[in-house]
Amino acid sequence: MGYTIAVAGKGGTGKTSLTGLLIDNLVKRGESPILVVDADANANINEVLGVEVETTIGEIREEVNRREVSGNGFPGGMTKAQYLKYRLNTAITEGDGYDLLVMGRAEGQGCYCYVNGVLREQTDSLSDSYKYLIIDNEAGMEHLSRRTTKHIDTLFLVSDCSRRSIQAVGRIKDLVKELNLKVSNMYLIVNKAPQGKLNEGIKEEIRIQGLNLIGVVPMDEMIYEYDSNGIPLVELPEDSKAKLAIKEILSKIEF
Repeated sequence: MGYTIAVAGKGGTGKTSLTGLLIDNLVKRGESPILVVDADANANINEVLGVEVETTIGEIREEVNRREVSGNGFPGGMTKAQYLKYRLNTAITEGDGYDLLVMGRAEGQGCYCYVNGVLREQTDSLSDSYKYLIIDNEAGMEHLSRRTTKHIDTLFLVSDCSRRSIQAVGRIKDLVKELNLKVSNMYLIVNKAPQGKLNEGIKEEIRIQGLNLIGVVPMDEMIYEYDSNGIPLVELPEDSKAKLAIKEILSKIEF
């Protein structure tokens, strides 16, 4: 079984950008193969990585549901489980040193329990072939608990340098415990910090929330520039502030 990393945080904190830079760092360190799962409802890590996604797990789920409701069955005499497994393989987007699966939009009407169960089993089975499983998750960790049964080796909670954002990831930390998710290590990353520094008020809030701060990522003007011009953030120069900060953070963890 590979090493599982999950990333969660409030929207707007730069969580997905940092996840993309984390993936880029691991690839350049020769830590491939990596399976990346975009489990955020606002799926856009492919834009950070610079790859096109043709289909999502959500679209497959909807397609299978429509086929079953219409009574048209599945191609080639396949069973529902066989067709789901086949379609899951077609949903994989190949990148440089990693493969990407996008979970996609929320479910529509109808019962998806069986479909979700099969997809979860297949995703877990598929991830066993990779050295790393990296999950870009939404703030509500219920999504992660429904989508995979994997043990999480490291969970990064991403916040910006506001008190409200620190409190938000504190609630995510509590939610992880409420859901009984299997997490070995949980770390806080504070993003978009002016000059890469935190004031005493934010440090105090981190202590109040009982969060384990592993690193601070400075405000990086180049991220805004690249994002505004539609340039994948993985193409940032290696000496950019954000890339250097991610490199330092990962150096503190024994994978």
